[in-house]
Amino acid sequence: MSETSDLCLELSQDDPFYQEKKKLLHCKGLGVKETVNISGSLCQQSMNVALEKLLQFGRIANLDKVEVYFGEDACTSPAGMYSFRNEISALSWILSLIPVSCKSEALRAAVISRISEVAGGEKEEARVDEKESRIVQWGQDNGVKTKLQIAQIDGYGRGAIADQDLKFGDVALEIPISCIISEDYVFNSDMYPILEKIDGMTCETMLLLWTMREKHNRHSKFKPYFDSLQEKFCTGLSFGVDAIMALDGTLLLDEIMQAKELLRERYDELFPLLSNEGHVFPVELYTWEHYLWACELFYSNSMQIKFPDGKLKTCLVPVAGFLNHSIKPHIVKYGKVDAGTSSLKFPLSRPCNKGEQCFLNYGNYSSSHLLTFYGFLPKGDNPYDVIPLDVDVIDDEECSWTSHMLRGTWLSSNHNIFHYGLPTPLLNYLRRAHGLVHHSETDLWKNLEVEMGVLENLRSTFEDMMHNLGDDAESIDTDWDVKMAMEFKERHRKIVSSILDSCSKGIKLVQDAMV
Repeated sequence: MSETSDLCLELSQDDPFYQEKKKLLHCKGLGVKETVNISGSLCQQSMNVALEKLLQFGRIANLDKVEVYFGEDACTSPAGMYSFRNEISALSWILSLIPVSCKSEALRAAVISRISEVAGGEKEEARVDEKESRIVQWGQDNGVKTKLQIAQIDGYGRGAIADQDLKFGDVALEIPISCIISEDYVFNSDMYPILEKIDGMTCETMLLLWTMREKHNRHSKFKPYFDSLQEKFCTGLSFGVDAIMALDGTLLLDEIMQAKELLRERYDELFPLLSNEGHVFPVELYTWEHYLWACELFYSNSMQIKFPDGKLKTCLVPVAGFLNHSIKPHIVKYGKVDAGTSSLKFPLSRPCNKGEQCFLNYGNYSSSHLLTFYGFLPKGDNPYDVIPLDVDVIDDEECSWTSHMLRGTWLSSNHNIFHYGLPTPLLNYLRRAHGLVHHSETDLWKNLEVEMGVLENLRSTFEDMMHNLGDDAESIDTDWDVKMAMEFKERHRKIVSSILDSCSKGIKLVQDAMV
């Protein structure tokens, strides 16, 4: 920031989506370099203008791949909000740029106020059982600092409830390194001399094998943590035959089958190889069932943690692993050990009031990924629920996308002619495939027959997809896995239906324009 209280904004040229974001900035009347006056003497109106400019730039600078792909449709939205994740990231990014000084105090307060307005919280019906109380007490006895209470929450299973009002920036949870289960425990065990000699053995697999035995160690430091874990993880990896068959017509069926086959292959590679070391790897602790349990534990509870030495490690983090995921999380930036305190901190990116569930962001995952590896479907519309399209790559300098996708068209803000709620990169790809190279609005008006062909072909593709999904299944008393499979399929059907609806309405728009 300069002496004149100007804040300099610049889109990094190292951004993998630099050109796409440059185009979106242009759409908002902004360049890749901007300055914003944040002088403390600004009147309320001028400060609102400054904040809006910061937010417009910050939103685009913080877009991820999926948000960039669908970004041109959000570009026309009056509110300008791309997604909840992006809005919180943009506001947090702005705060990191504003210096902590009396002159900029009013602007900082305005940004924090906007963060509070992004989403409200909901108080959950929860109860604290003895098992949850014991793990929290164990954590506190070992240096864990928490402003959360682990509880059983209706509709979620386990989760974390704020036991006091928490504001932006508050550290809701702090875990010392000594309570983090990492590969270092393997290196100091009798397993390591055996495992290090096996070709292709990874640190993650070593830790998984160590965990399988440590879970049954009555003298383990982490016994209260292992005792708090469920005996069965209900993820897609545990789906039975009926649930798998219920997914017929979806890509998730193949995803789960491939994941299960890969796990079985890995197990068959390890055993009976390690069975020859029965004194270290007792046969009764390393059955396929125990192996699957450990895999599901790591898929659903592990975190990627960066340690002070710069190394990124897959770890189990007691207490923190019980926080649930949401598309509207409170905690989005975590995963790096604070070298000063030798602890892992979980600061809030938006307020969480007493009695509300405090959510974590597991990552920008589709519902199919969350169901397969975590065992749940997120509440609300997941913007990462995309349907990838298998298309041939066209060698075109104007097209930077090598893959294309669609999602629920209700998430789009532009359903006018030439948009239809469908992603612009895909539409332009299909127009090129139909021989239309230039896509200015003038070109599109002159080639309405191309537009008609694009929409008709796309509708035909998704009519086939809808047919493959079959009819709606009645929800009767079924097992947990079948219920989850049916719910996922219904969400998938809703997305396909919205695409078909947009194609049909788009065809009607083009037909009317051709008259």
